[in-house]
Amino acid sequence: MAENNTLVDKILGLQEKYLSLQEQLTDPAVIADMKKYVQLNKDYKQLKPIVETGLEYKKVVDEIAEAKDILINEKDDDLREMARAELADLEPKVPQMEEDIKILLIPADPDDAKNAIIEIRGGTGGDEAAIFAGDLFRMYSKFAEKRGWKLEVNDEAPGTSGGYKQIVFKLSSNDEGVYGVMKYESGVHRVQRVPQTETQGRIQTSAASVAVFPEAGEFDIELNMNDIRKDTFCSSGPGGQGVNTTYSAVRLTHIPSGIVVQCQEERSQLKNLDRAMEELRTRLYNLEHQKYLDGIAAKRRTMVSTGDRSAKIRTYNYPQGRVTDHRINWSMYNLPVFMDGDIQECIDQLQIAENAERLKEAGE
Repeated sequence: MAENNTLVDKILGLQEKYLSLQEQLTDPAVIADMKKYVQLNKDYKQLKPIVETGLEYKKVVDEIAEAKDILINEKDDDLREMARAELADLEPKVPQMEEDIKILLIPADPDDAKNAIIEIRGGTGGDEAAIFAGDLFRMYSKFAEKRGWKLEVNDEAPGTSGGYKQIVFKLSSNDEGVYGVMKYESGVHRVQRVPQTETQGRIQTSAASVAVFPEAGEFDIELNMNDIRKDTFCSSGPGGQGVNTTYSAVRLTHIPSGIVVQCQEERSQLKNLDRAMEELRTRLYNLEHQKYLDGIAAKRRTMVSTGDRSAKIRTYNYPQGRVTDHRINWSMYNLPVFMDGDIQECIDQLQIAENAERLKEAGE
């Protein structure tokens, strides 16, 4: 019962903060300060599911207390029988509700609510690695389609036999945090199969690396344009007759950090510049974000969603039709379906494992 009271106290404290944020968001002075408004709105959205779930839990706890009071003090047999039935219905719900609230109360990664910029690079394995990078891009494209997310390609370098040596793209949604879902995909993905380029029918192992970055908003990073060198060049990808004759592609070099980004997917130089600036902000923001990830990695023995991006996280074994995620020892024996974008079950299992880690960490 003491734990019930502690959780209810926390919920009521958060409800107070939630209502205060609600009031501030209607204040004209706050609305005029866009940076402050964006931050308060973000805090408000993060608190909403916690407060709603918490108040539902408080309602159940209060109803249980009322039913127990009736059993102790009420003489009417019909009322006592109704109270017993209510207790039998409500009490089994409490443990799961408490577990859900404990997970919600653990501070989330502050970047989970952001969109994501993803970079896939073909690794060891030459042409086959590029083909596999293309397979991964198709897998994420299909997954994004199922979730109703928007996909925009920023830059691509096609492989000589298909696929991509490298492809950079953005996944965005107005309704949910994309980075909070896609962050689990960062790492080295390994494939075992007979390559299309192999004439002897031998199974080979190739790899591609996936890096997932939280997209930086214009208020997250302030860029000094004097630190940026802009170059324009002719696009080299698909896009029609005009693509190779106009200097629409944009390359930006951030001189202090040495970071270089480019975008050549749009016909308009201005649109390419906007998207290149977006990616540059994200990569600069990621330098700081990586310190945050490293801090978490130092605390935990096992890493699910963060840590070393050079770690091998998953193997796709085509002869056995199996995909295995090494972080949680999870396997699925329906590889064609997985490669067709049905990766939600794996992400769900990774989220469960991460929540267990976070609960243990909070307990310690």
